[in-house]
Amino acid sequence: MSYPEPIVPAGPVPVPRRIRALHDGKFVLDTQNAVYVWEFPPYPQYYLPVADIADGVLTDTGETRTFHHGEARVMQAGSGTAWQYDQGELAGLVRFEWDAVDAWFEEDEEVFVHPRNPYARVDAVKSGRQVQVSLDGVVVADSTSTVIVFETGLPPRYYFPRTAVTFAHLEPTDTATSCPYKGNTSQYWSIRTDKALYDDLAWSYDFPTAPLLPVANHIAFFNEKVDLTVDGVAVDRPVTPFS
Repeated sequence: MSYPEPIVPAGPVPVPRRIRALHDGKFVLDTQNAVYVWEFPPYPQYYLPVADIADGVLTDTGETRTFHHGEARVMQAGSGTAWQYDQGELAGLVRFEWDAVDAWFEEDEEVFVHPRNPYARVDAVKSGRQVQVSLDGVVVADSTSTVIVFETGLPPRYYFPRTAVTFAHLEPTDTATSCPYKGNTSQYWSIRTDKALYDDLAWSYDFPTAPLLPVANHIAFFNEKVDLTVDGVAVDRPVTPFS
């Protein structure tokens, strides 16, 4: 692997930000004492003090569930489930399913998909390297003015100006995704060649989060599924969860 792997702390880590959750038009939790717990390497989850959750939000189902870090009571919470811990290092903390509430906030900024990893960096860097994307021998993008997004645990992503993309080979789709670091995608495209139609290989963010503004209106491709050259040198397709 030629890019940094995620750091995974052994135990809970304090969250130095105010965490709030909105459900049915009102805030159902508000805390400055959340902790991060890593359930698997790429990113953590919020574990929240039960004292900072509004009355009536949690309903005990009478069931329990055992995780690798302990046993928890299963609670009905919002539109989903939460797990409340009564003993061990997580005693007094609750972990919500992300979609159990309508929206999550760090301070006053909405967070999408999952908490941001405090040990991960996401940088958008302008580059003058010549980068080319092709598939089945068909060039679909070629530029010496890409924006490279470096994100911990993932290969570099090359974002192309729209003028450097051959739209004759791209077909818009209805797919939409969200990223806790970049925001909501505005468009996905499949790539059509003479051999096949390859679903959802390219995407763009028209209105990314402030730190990623350089990628606005640019188009990126899954390195894992296209043929990529950088300064004329072929880049191996990386193996990631998106492969």
